[in-house]
Amino acid sequence: MTRSLVVLSGGLDSTVCMAVAARAGAELIAVTFDYGQRHRVELDRAAAVAARFGADHLMVHLDASQWGGSALTDTSIAVPDASEAASAPDRIPVTYVPARNLIFLSVAMGVAEARDADDVYLGINALDYSGYPDCRPEFVASFAATAALATKRGVEGRPIPIRTPLVDLTKAGIVTLGIEVGAPLELTWSCYRGGARPCGTCDSCVLRAKGFAEAGVPDPALG
Repeated sequence: MTRSLVVLSGGLDSTVCMAVAARAGAELIAVTFDYGQRHRVELDRAAAVAARFGADHLMVHLDASQWGGSALTDTSIAVPDASEAASAPDRIPVTYVPARNLIFLSVAMGVAEARDADDVYLGINALDYSGYPDCRPEFVASFAATAALATKRGVEGRPIPIRTPLVDLTKAGIVTLGIEVGAPLELTWSCYRGGARPCGTCDSCVLRAKGFAEAGVPDPALG
Protein backbone atom coordinates (compact mmCIF):
# COMPACT_ATOMS: atom_id res chain seq x y z
CA MET A 1 0.00 0.00 0.00
CA THR A 2 1.20 3.48 -0.82
CA ARG A 3 1.39 6.19 1.84
CA SER A 4 0.25 9.73 1.08
CA LEU A 5 0.66 12.87 3.14
CA VAL A 6 -2.08 15.48 2.79
CA VAL A 7 -1.70 19.08 3.94
CA LEU A 8 -5.10 19.36 5.59
CA SER A 9 -6.53 22.71 6.65
CA GLY A 10 -10.10 21.56 7.24
CA GLY A 11 -11.22 23.56 4.23
CA LEU A 12 -13.01 22.47 1.09
CA ASP A 13 -9.97 22.04 -1.16
CA SER A 14 -7.73 20.09 1.20
CA THR A 15 -10.62 17.82 2.20
CA VAL A 16 -11.27 16.96 -1.44
CA CYS A 17 -7.53 16.24 -1.79
CA MET A 18 -7.80 13.88 1.16
CA ALA A 19 -10.67 12.05 -0.51
CA VAL A 20 -8.75 11.82 -3.79
CA ALA A 21 -5.77 10.29 -1.98
CA ALA A 22 -8.08 7.89 -0.12
CA ARG A 23 -9.72 6.80 -3.38
CA ALA A 24 -6.27 5.87 -4.67
CA GLY A 25 -6.05 3.40 -1.79
CA ALA A 26 -3.27 5.18 0.07
CA GLU A 27 -2.53 4.99 3.76
CA LEU A 28 -3.11 8.57 4.87
CA ILE A 29 -1.09 11.02 6.93
CA ALA A 30 -2.72 14.39 7.53
CA VAL A 31 -0.66 17.41 8.57
CA THR A 32 -2.55 20.43 9.89
CA PHE A 33 -0.95 23.74 10.83
CA ASP A 34 -2.02 25.76 13.84
CA TYR A 35 -0.31 28.95 12.73
CA GLY A 36 -2.16 31.49 14.87
CA GLN A 37 -4.99 31.91 12.36
CA ARG A 38 -8.06 33.83 13.48
CA HIS A 39 -10.36 31.20 11.95
CA ARG A 40 -9.26 28.56 14.44
CA VAL A 41 -12.48 26.63 13.96
CA GLU A 42 -10.83 25.09 10.90
CA LEU A 43 -8.51 23.13 13.20
CA ASP A 44 -11.48 21.26 14.67
CA ARG A 45 -12.82 20.64 11.17
CA ALA A 46 -9.43 19.26 10.08
CA ALA A 47 -9.41 16.86 13.02
CA ALA A 48 -12.92 15.69 12.12
CA VAL A 49 -11.96 15.14 8.47
CA ALA A 50 -8.80 13.24 9.44
CA ALA A 51 -10.82 11.05 11.79
CA ARG A 52 -13.40 10.36 9.08
CA PHE A 53 -10.66 8.95 6.85
CA GLY A 54 -8.78 7.17 9.64
CA ALA A 55 -5.67 9.22 8.91
CA ASP A 56 -2.66 9.58 11.17
CA HIS A 57 -3.15 13.24 12.09
CA LEU A 58 -0.29 15.56 13.05
CA MET A 59 -1.02 19.06 14.36
CA VAL A 60 1.99 21.30 13.81
CA HIS A 61 2.15 24.48 15.92
CA LEU A 62 3.84 27.41 14.23
CA ASP A 63 2.63 30.81 15.41
CA ALA A 64 2.75 33.19 12.45
CA SER A 65 0.96 35.81 14.56
CA GLN A 66 4.37 36.55 16.08
CA TRP A 67 5.41 38.25 12.87
CA GLY A 68 1.99 39.10 11.45
CA GLY A 69 1.65 40.73 8.06
CA SER A 70 -1.72 39.16 7.30
CA ALA A 71 -5.35 39.72 8.24
CA LEU A 72 -5.50 36.00 9.06
CA THR A 73 -2.83 36.24 11.76
CA ASP A 74 -2.96 39.88 12.91
CA THR A 75 -6.24 40.94 14.52
CA SER A 76 -5.38 44.61 13.96
CA ILE A 77 -5.84 44.04 10.21
CA ALA A 78 -9.48 43.63 9.20
CA VAL A 79 -10.56 40.80 6.94
CA PRO A 80 -12.05 42.59 3.91
CA ASP A 81 -15.29 41.68 2.22
CA ALA A 82 -14.99 40.10 -1.21
CA SER A 83 -16.30 43.31 -2.80
CA GLU A 84 -13.31 45.21 -1.43
CA ALA A 85 -10.88 42.64 -2.82
CA ALA A 86 -12.63 42.80 -6.20
CA SER A 87 -12.06 46.55 -6.35
CA ALA A 88 -8.29 45.94 -6.58
CA PRO A 89 -7.96 42.69 -8.55
CA ASP A 90 -4.25 43.16 -9.30
CA ARG A 91 -3.29 43.60 -5.66
CA ILE A 92 -2.39 40.63 -3.46
CA PRO A 93 -5.03 40.76 -0.69
CA VAL A 94 -4.29 41.32 3.00
CA THR A 95 -5.46 37.76 3.70
CA TYR A 96 -2.25 36.49 2.10
CA VAL A 97 -0.07 34.94 4.83
CA PRO A 98 3.60 35.63 3.99
CA ALA A 99 5.25 32.51 2.53
CA ARG A 100 2.59 30.25 4.06
CA ASN A 101 2.63 27.47 1.48
CA LEU A 102 6.41 27.67 1.24
CA ILE A 103 6.63 27.07 5.00
CA PHE A 104 3.88 24.44 5.04
CA LEU A 105 5.37 22.47 2.18
CA SER A 106 8.82 22.54 3.78
CA VAL A 107 7.46 21.01 6.98
CA ALA A 108 5.23 18.59 5.08
CA MET A 109 8.17 17.41 2.99
CA GLY A 110 10.18 16.79 6.16
CA VAL A 111 7.36 14.75 7.67
CA ALA A 112 6.86 12.87 4.39
CA GLU A 113 10.53 11.96 4.23
CA ALA A 114 10.61 10.89 7.88
CA ARG A 115 7.48 8.75 7.43
CA ASP A 116 8.62 7.39 4.04
CA ALA A 117 5.54 8.74 2.27
CA ASP A 118 5.18 8.21 -1.45
CA ASP A 119 3.76 11.65 -2.22
CA VAL A 120 2.44 14.90 -0.78
CA TYR A 121 -0.98 16.32 -1.64
CA LEU A 122 -1.58 20.08 -1.63
CA GLY A 123 -4.98 21.60 -2.41
CA ILE A 124 -3.88 24.69 -4.27
CA ASN A 125 -6.04 26.07 -7.05
CA ALA A 126 -4.88 28.45 -9.78
CA LEU A 127 -8.29 29.42 -11.24
CA ASP A 128 -10.87 30.38 -8.59
CA TYR A 129 -8.53 31.65 -5.89
CA SER A 130 -7.61 34.88 -4.15
CA GLY A 131 -4.48 35.79 -6.09
CA TYR A 132 -1.94 34.34 -3.68
CA PRO A 133 1.51 33.84 -5.28
CA ASP A 134 2.04 30.53 -3.47
CA CYS A 135 -1.03 28.96 -5.11
CA ARG A 136 0.49 28.88 -8.58
CA PRO A 137 1.73 25.71 -10.31
CA GLU A 138 5.08 27.33 -11.09
CA PHE A 139 5.67 27.74 -7.35
CA VAL A 140 4.99 24.05 -6.72
CA ALA A 141 7.26 23.00 -9.58
CA SER A 142 10.07 25.19 -8.26
CA PHE A 143 9.61 23.91 -4.71
CA ALA A 144 9.65 20.28 -5.85
CA ALA A 145 12.93 20.87 -7.68
CA THR A 146 14.44 22.46 -4.58
CA ALA A 147 13.18 19.65 -2.34
CA ALA A 148 14.79 17.10 -4.64
CA LEU A 149 18.12 18.83 -3.97
CA ALA A 150 17.56 19.32 -0.23
CA THR A 151 16.37 15.89 0.93
CA LYS A 152 18.06 12.52 1.38
CA ARG A 153 15.30 10.93 -0.69
CA GLY A 154 15.94 13.40 -3.47
CA VAL A 155 19.70 12.96 -3.71
CA GLU A 156 19.24 9.19 -3.61
CA GLY A 157 17.04 9.41 -6.68
CA ARG A 158 13.65 8.98 -4.93
CA PRO A 159 12.24 12.53 -4.75
CA ILE A 160 8.80 12.87 -3.19
CA PRO A 161 6.30 14.15 -5.78
CA ILE A 162 3.81 16.87 -4.91
CA ARG A 163 0.28 16.16 -6.13
CA THR A 164 -2.00 19.11 -6.88
CA PRO A 165 -5.16 17.45 -8.26
CA LEU A 166 -7.24 20.62 -7.98
CA VAL A 167 -4.85 23.09 -9.55
CA ASP A 168 -6.71 23.41 -12.87
CA LEU A 169 -10.25 23.16 -11.50
CA THR A 170 -12.75 25.90 -10.83
CA LYS A 171 -14.45 25.93 -7.42
CA ALA A 172 -17.48 24.33 -9.05
CA GLY A 173 -15.20 21.63 -10.42
CA ILE A 174 -13.76 21.04 -6.96
CA VAL A 175 -17.25 20.69 -5.48
CA THR A 176 -18.22 18.24 -8.22
CA LEU A 177 -15.05 16.22 -7.72
CA GLY A 178 -15.60 16.23 -3.97
CA ILE A 179 -19.05 14.72 -4.39
CA GLU A 180 -17.68 12.16 -6.85
CA VAL A 181 -14.95 10.94 -4.46
CA GLY A 182 -17.14 11.04 -1.35
CA ALA A 183 -15.43 13.91 0.44
CA PRO A 184 -17.21 14.90 3.68
CA LEU A 185 -17.96 18.44 2.50
CA GLU A 186 -20.32 18.97 5.43
CA LEU A 187 -17.32 18.96 7.78
CA THR A 188 -15.38 21.66 5.96
CA TRP A 189 -14.84 25.30 6.87
CA SER A 190 -13.83 28.16 4.58
CA CYS A 191 -14.64 31.47 6.33
CA TYR A 192 -11.63 33.65 7.10
CA ARG A 193 -13.37 35.36 10.00
CA GLY A 194 -14.11 32.31 12.12
CA GLY A 195 -17.06 32.56 14.48
CA ALA A 196 -19.97 30.23 15.01
CA ARG A 197 -21.16 30.46 11.40
CA PRO A 198 -19.49 31.57 8.15
CA CYS A 199 -19.76 35.32 7.55
CA GLY A 200 -20.80 34.86 3.92
CA THR A 201 -19.04 38.02 2.75
CA CYS A 202 -15.27 37.42 2.95
CA ASP A 203 -13.47 36.37 -0.22
CA SER A 204 -13.25 32.74 0.84
CA CYS A 205 -16.96 32.52 1.70
CA VAL A 206 -17.95 34.11 -1.59
CA LEU A 207 -15.70 31.80 -3.62
CA ARG A 208 -17.14 28.79 -1.82
CA ALA A 209 -20.74 29.93 -2.38
CA LYS A 210 -19.96 30.55 -6.06
CA GLY A 211 -18.57 27.04 -6.38
CA PHE A 212 -21.61 25.32 -4.90
CA ALA A 213 -24.00 27.53 -6.86
CA GLU A 214 -22.27 26.83 -10.17
CA ALA A 215 -22.12 23.11 -9.36
CA GLY A 216 -25.88 23.25 -8.76
CA VAL A 217 -25.80 21.67 -5.30
CA PRO A 218 -26.49 23.07 -1.81
CA ASP A 219 -23.59 23.55 0.59
CA PRO A 220 -24.00 20.75 3.17
CA ALA A 221 -21.96 22.68 5.74
CA LEU A 222 -24.72 25.30 5.94
CA GLY A 223 -27.51 22.81 6.60
